[in-house]
Amino acid sequence: MAGDAEIDVDDLTEEQARTELARLTEILTQANVAYHVEDAPRIDDATYDRLKRRNGAIEDRFPALKRPDSPTEQVGAAPSEGFGKIRHAMRMLSLANAFDDDDVADFDARIRRYLDFAPDAPLAFTAEPKIDGLSLSLRYENGKLVHAATRGDGEVGEDVTVNARTIADIPIVVEGAPDVLEVRGEVYMSHADFAALNERQSEVGAKIFANPRNAAAGSLRQLDPAITASRPLKFFVYGWGELSKPLAETQWDALKRLEALGFKANPETRLCQSVDEIIACYKAIGQARAELGYDIDGVVYKVDDLALQARLGLRSTTPRWAIAHKFPAETAWTRLIGIDIQVGRTGALSPVARLEPVTVGGVVVSNATLHNEDYIAGRDAKGHSIRSGDLRVGDRVEIYRAGDVIPKVRDIDLSARPDGTTPFVFPETCPECGSPAYREPGESVRRCSGGLICPAQRVARLKHFVARGAMDIDGLGDKEVERFHDLNWVREPADIYTLAARHGTGLQTVANLEGWGETSAHNLFNGIEASRTRSLARVLFGLGIRHLGEVAGRDLARHFGDWSTFVAIVDAALPAAEAHRTAEAAVLAERAAAEDEGRRAKLTEVRTPIWAEVPEPARAAWEELTGIDGIGATLALAICDAMGAPQERRAIDALLEQLSPAPPEAVASASPVAGKTVVFTGTLEKMTRAEAKARAESLGAKVSGSVSKKTDILVAGPGAGSKATKAAELGVETMDEDAWLALIGGR
Repeated sequence: MAGDAEIDVDDLTEEQARTELARLTEILTQANVAYHVEDAPRIDDATYDRLKRRNGAIEDRFPALKRPDSPTEQVGAAPSEGFGKIRHAMRMLSLANAFDDDDVADFDARIRRYLDFAPDAPLAFTAEPKIDGLSLSLRYENGKLVHAATRGDGEVGEDVTVNARTIADIPIVVEGAPDVLEVRGEVYMSHADFAALNERQSEVGAKIFANPRNAAAGSLRQLDPAITASRPLKFFVYGWGELSKPLAETQWDALKRLEALGFKANPETRLCQSVDEIIACYKAIGQARAELGYDIDGVVYKVDDLALQARLGLRSTTPRWAIAHKFPAETAWTRLIGIDIQVGRTGALSPVARLEPVTVGGVVVSNATLHNEDYIAGRDAKGHSIRSGDLRVGDRVEIYRAGDVIPKVRDIDLSARPDGTTPFVFPETCPECGSPAYREPGESVRRCSGGLICPAQRVARLKHFVARGAMDIDGLGDKEVERFHDLNWVREPADIYTLAARHGTGLQTVANLEGWGETSAHNLFNGIEASRTRSLARVLFGLGIRHLGEVAGRDLARHFGDWSTFVAIVDAALPAAEAHRTAEAAVLAERAAAEDEGRRAKLTEVRTPIWAEVPEPARAAWEELTGIDGIGATLALAICDAMGAPQERRAIDALLEQLSPAPPEAVASASPVAGKTVVFTGTLEKMTRAEAKARAESLGAKVSGSVSKKTDILVAGPGAGSKATKAAELGVETMDEDAWLALIGGR
């Protein structure tokens, strides 16, 4: 990277080579974990590839120095502890890389030498776009999907079967397939779906994904399948693993066979008869890259004849018969002329780089995201370095478009840093209202504590409140919200509903504003009136509480039924929420002490005395709130924080005096599960978890995520664990999936 003084490989001494291999191993191993396990890449693909090539070149020059943990022997990273493990029947390998036309020609020449083919002997290849997503292996037995696993370390992957079943592109049953069929492909997200997802995430104050690859990986690797089901994931098949019977004689025909079985292969895949043809295909795909609608980072070439693939065989981590021809990273250098701090709806202080305009990938870029104060300092949340140094106003910076969408700062040129620059000091007070800005333990974001006294938060919350997914008030968009706020007419949501009474007549009327008239004002007030009876789910979402999205709003509305019941439980749970916060802070402190002293903390002993002071009604209310399927402690705490803060509560109470929220849609009352609380656990084999939840709720049942004394039925599939044990202890009726389907009439 810029600023590093790397010694050329040919000039390294043996001792320097040993030190450099150790350094590269640490960087590349951490990068593998960040990319494959944490879904949060620490370095970009081009830098990773360059460092890995350097590592390989040093090993070639000093073969005796090759380390047992060499990055050249790694595929992916060990699977996360949050998922079950599945051992692949056949290893999932990575691909060797080509970076220019000469590398492709060398690939063809190596194959010919290995097979003893003449330079002019026929040799066909397939060429397909290399999707920038998450590799997935699907195993079918007798035509039925039995499990799905991520690549993991190539030998063992994460069991994401339940999540994979929610992806529309993945068939649950295939007709006419071999008895054993392992299909391998890439889970990805389109640009349009990614933009829409990030917009929804932003509206609810949830995590904003850096690029479609991260969004797809993070969505598939969710512990809650309902979240995966709500995300717009897609799947392209590119190959296979174990087969009880061959699919075809060629790669091309095998892909066609998989398409006939119901899978989607990339339509840009081509059959080529020479190196010139595959390079021409590479250039054509590269030119069409921006119009594909999804991210690719190169083109993969594979020998078409499967018998030749078998002869060529495998290296330790890559097949000899395939290679990935990578696209060069699109970057540009410019000057950082300022760092602005923007305040969002949830109070997050987000730094933005102001740049001298520069063209990157055909787009003029004048701003770039800087994420948070750690990113400016040049480190990630764990303190690891992510570039040559910290960012300072005046620096010459390298810009790239992450996922070809979001401009980011890749690196800085320390040699071009002007004299007199100083480190950027991240504000500890809100630049909009002057309130203290706090960074909670474990958080990467600093947040303004001003709440509704902060104008930036006020305006952002008002925009969220009137938006289509929330109260959907016709005639009141972002520009109108800003204007009414600047006029001091609307400062909080309740003001919207008194606007007609305050400004319906006289000189200070909406109709007299520039660009308005009687008709547009009349339509606005009609839209406001119509929104008074929006559903309880929309009202909850519209409040703008951190982490409370549309899905959570529906879950809360279905569970509580009306506003007064919801408020009663939340108010009762407030002491428990504070105890939860205190207990978790104590746990973090104990963990830190345990690491320092080299001992294991008994964390239950930390929590128990704190919870012992909480009254039973508060504990019961907290358990009810956190036990709702899809509502965990994080969201419950955010709800309690909002409802327990005096100023926030006053604004919410004032709003609800103006509204008459419609109850959730009526559900069946005559079903055998109406009014019962149901918990699903283990693997459901005949429906997805999301389908099971929706069906139960449509029949009048409440679906909870945890077992308690209020649970009526536990539906346990294979792999049921602690929930089944607790249900047995409490005497909760437990049944398998077939019994559940029989109970609800097979519907």
